[in-house]
Amino acid sequence: MKNVVLMTLAVFFSVFAFAQDAADKINQANEAMKAEDYGKAFSLYDDAMKNLGDVQIEPTINYNIGFAAYKAENFEGAHEYFDIAIESDINVAKSWEYKALSYNKQDKYAEAVESYEKSIAASDGDSESMVFNAAIAAYRGGMLDKAVELFGESVENNYRGETSLYYKAVALKKQDNDVAYKATLEKGAEMYPTDDKISSALANVYVSEGNELYKKGVAILSAANEKVNGGSLKTTDEAYTVEVKKSQEQFRAALEVLEKAKELDSSNKNAQKLIDACSAVL
Repeated sequence: MKNVVLMTLAVFFSVFAFAQDAADKINQANEAMKAEDYGKAFSLYDDAMKNLGDVQIEPTINYNIGFAAYKAENFEGAHEYFDIAIESDINVAKSWEYKALSYNKQDKYAEAVESYEKSIAASDGDSESMVFNAAIAAYRGGMLDKAVELFGESVENNYRGETSLYYKAVALKKQDNDVAYKATLEKGAEMYPTDDKISSALANVYVSEGNELYKKGVAILSAANEKVNGGSLKTTDEAYTVEVKKSQEQFRAALEVLEKAKELDSSNKNAQKLIDACSAVL
């Protein structure tokens, strides 16, 4: 049972029967913990703790009770006993981490992020996974600035770097920060060239840019042809030639960026369609 130490309790019995009962329940709870019957363990622990009388116990037990409650999905009980453990300076980092995990399961993401950050602050290093988990909680909770910050930290930690960088980009996109979104994806494609999610997302950015350039070229050429059809311009006129060249500049620029998209994601059908369209008018 990871992170849980079943204690040999220093229990000093009083003459009162309820104190003896409390000690017995703690021993029974220890056995239930060994059997991974967490619901029973928590119920026995909790009942004993609320009826201790003169029984003296080590404060470390509060972490175990919080863990039993967490495993039994009794999150209110888990928070109660993890808070006592934290106040007693017992397994502080792990107590905050399990509080964060329980908040996650309750979809209370702001509380989860706060608990993760307190766990990170209390930990003795090796907190990379918690930074990533905090970033995920921030993202799910719509805390986009915090998500960008924490995913960026995860990238620096080289912890699940591809996923961290991708979701940092997605968070930026949700903030309508298209410039940073593109820059982050370009960095990702350079750092992780085999990651399909990053490559596909960046290819779509390039396709969008290529499409805009293509539409500009079409608009310039269409306007010139309208003048020809209206009789105000001839195809032999220098002014018409100038407009055609302007449109071709847009088509060539579109081709350049679309080829980058195709290189990143050869399955992108929109990239190929636009490449064909640009080639046709050139």
